[in-house]
Amino acid sequence: MRLKGKVALVTGAGGGLGTAIAKRFASEGAALMCADRDGARAQATA
Repeated sequence: MRLKGKVALVTGAGGGLGTAIAKRFASEGAALMCADRDGARAQATA
């Protein structure tokens, strides 16, 4: 839990690299805000 207590804003979280980054940060304990031009895809990642 290296990122426990940290907050991350992941842009492009709706697909590809952004989704992978968001999932990894979450697995490391970060609180996330997922953003993407396609809100439904960002919500799916969240």
